[in-house]
Amino acid sequence: QVQLVESGGGLVQPGGSLRLSCAASRNIASIYAMGWYRQAPGKQRELVADSISGGSTNYADSVKGRFTISRDNANNMVYLQMDSLKPEDTAVYFCNARVRLPNLWTDYWGQGTQVTVSS
Repeated sequence: QVQLVESGGGLVQPGGSLRLSCAASRNIASIYAMGWYRQAPGKQRELVADSISGGSTNYADSVKGRFTISRDNANNMVYLQMDSLKPEDTAVYFCNARVRLPNLWTDYWGQGTQVTVSS
């Protein structure tokens, strides 16, 4: 089991920045991947960025060059630095942990934090 708690969301103007934080209840160095997803009203949840245990990262095309995912394994924290925010970034952002079990992958989710980009 992995409990995840997000924080750092809020209201920001277009072009502004926010830093989201995700605190995990266990050693994230032992988790295959940590990531951030987002879901806007009426839309499917989509991958924003993830960080694989081996060091690689992946980003949605829409956020490349603007968002950065990072880990602090010693403190079981994952961050999403969001710069140059656009109104279309408005969504609930969820922290995700993907764990490999003997015969399946299991995803754990935080409760979400609202990000609203508006002038």
